[in-house]
This record gives sequence, C-alpha cells and structure tokens, in this order.
Amino acid sequence: MKKLLTIIIAVCALGVSQPLSAQKFVLVDMEYILKNIPAYERANEQLNQISRKWQAEVEALNTEAQTLYKTYQSEAVFLSAEQKKEREGAIVAKEKEAAELKKKYFGPEGELFKKRESLMTPINDEIYTAVKDICEAKGYSLVLDRASDAGIIFASPKIDISAEVLQKMGYGY
Repeated sequence: MKKLLTIIIAVCALGVSQPLSAQKFVLVDMEYILKNIPAYERANEQLNQISRKWQAEVEALNTEAQTLYKTYQSEAVFLSAEQKKEREGAIVAKEKEAAELKKKYFGPEGELFKKRESLMTPINDEIYTAVKDICEAKGYSLVLDRASDAGIIFASPKIDISAEVLQKMGYGY
C-alpha cells in the first residue's frame, strides 16, 4: 500500500511541468507520518481486534474438528462401516467449514482486506492530498518514500518534508 502511494505521488509530482534541469526532489517518511496520525493508530487497533476475533472463530472450528477426530479415533473400533463413514464426513465437513471461514476473513479479497481498505483509504488520500499540495506550491518534481526501502542509501534530512506534510494535515509538528 505504501509503495503504491509512493508511486502515485511520484507520478503525479512528475506531472508538474518544469524544465528537466530544474527538477526538485524531496523525501517523505511514510512510517513517521503514519505514526503521527491518531486515526491511523486507531484504525490499526480496530483491525487487530477484528483479526483476533475472526481468528478465534476459525480456531474454534478447527478445535471442533480436532475434537471430532479424537472422538472418532477412540471409538473407531466400536463403529460400523456406515458409522465410520458418517463420522469421517462430519470431520471433513468441519475442516472444510474452518478453511472456508478462514478464506472468507483472511483471503486476498477477504473481509479483513476490505476492512483495511475502508479504514486506510481516507488516511492515504489525505496524505496524498497534503503531499500534492506541498509539491505544487513549492515546485517539487519527485517525492520518494524514505521508509519504502526503495534503494535510497543516503538522503539529506534537508529534503525530507514529512514534518511539513503532517503540519499541512493539521497535526502541527
């Protein structure tokens, strides 16, 4: 998500028409910015709570499946072939139910992904708008994210506008 935001910011910043020789480059530290936005911390905590709740639901189904299996193992010698088949089916159904629930909550397009998008998109949009406004006002051509590990070996703190972005967003640093 952060890398996508960095790319979008960089592409939009390059759209500012300036002569190639006069381009200005600046950095932002998305980790620093996000740590200083209370809404981001609240969103993360909310996501963690939801994730723990859903994980407990999945684990409960897995525990039920394990209990069914242990019971089946201990009683298998006393069961008829038909009863064995029925119990095995119940175990497989419970395991399948747990797997489907896990996919529903934690899969690539699962509920957690959707919830993260709904909580983080407004924050990312606000950051993007602040960065864009600063870039347009000061004529910056390119913004790189210092936190994204994009191969920045050294960068002067003078070109880091993270505090300015937070100030623009109203977090007054």
